Amino acid sequence: MTVRTMDFAGTFSTARRPVRRSKVRLWLGKQYLTLRRYIVWLFGGIQFAHVSDAAPHHTVFRHATPLLRQLRKQDMGLQLGKIVNLRLAAASIDGVTLFPGETFSYWRTIGPPTRRRGYRDGMILRSGTIAAGVGGGMCQMSNLIYWMTLHTPLTVVERHRHGYDVFPDSNRTQPFGSGATCFYNYGDLMVRNDTDDIWQLRVSLTDTELVGRWLCDRPADCRYEVYEESGFIQAEPWGMYTRHNILRRRKLDPDGNVTDDEYVTENHAFMMYAPLLEG
Repeated sequence: MTVRTMDFAGTFSTARRPVRRSKVRLWLGKQYLTLRRYIVWLFGGIQFAHVSDAAPHHTVFRHATPLLRQLRKQDMGLQLGKIVNLRLAAASIDGVTLFPGETFSYWRTIGPPTRRRGYRDGMILRSGTIAAGVGGGMCQMSNLIYWMTLHTPLTVVERHRHGYDVFPDSNRTQPFGSGATCFYNYGDLMVRNDTDDIWQLRVSLTDTELVGRWLCDRPADCRYEVYEESGFIQAEPWGMYTRHNILRRRKLDPDGNVTDDEYVTENHAFMMYAPLLEG
């Protein structure tokens, strides 16, 4: 990973200082965005997917992520609360089926993560700092679903990138920026089935992992490889580092030949750690 200074004349050479807004401004903004999202759900003309008895049995892509991480100086109780939250979310999502033309909405399927519904405190990011919040840790589920979806022909119609790069690349197995943040209800992840096939999302928890699969009613005739392009870290004049990249994916036929190579998204994030630490 390259560390650049502000004289780099690249695509991402301008990064703004994080904006600090008042509590009143944040509350008003949240109420507006929440109301707007409910209006879209009710009157947006979207045909939403639901849990169905349909049983596609061809696994197109499978992925798993560890439930616990060794995080220095972080309350392990927040990670245990996250596991409870993920189990509740998985119970709502597991088996949701996308028939042609239907759209999966992460938050519309799960519903509000409240204490009344059994959700507990987990780790959340609030204005660039780590805090405890009800329903915290749900990004692990949206990250998993987004990453799996990039390996299918399904269409991601809404995804929000993480605004902060929280942890160094210790044991990273996926490109930076390949996740999807979520915040109820306007920070949604939405996936539409533009194919002629039936797709089903299966998610579950083992003792150690969050496991997901995309199933289809016919075998896959291609596979996808997601990779990073133009990744760099930039030192900003106002005292922080920012991280940037582009994600692309290759489409390969059964013989491994590349049949397409397309742009997926770009990522820009404020770093919450120093990139030049030794060890």
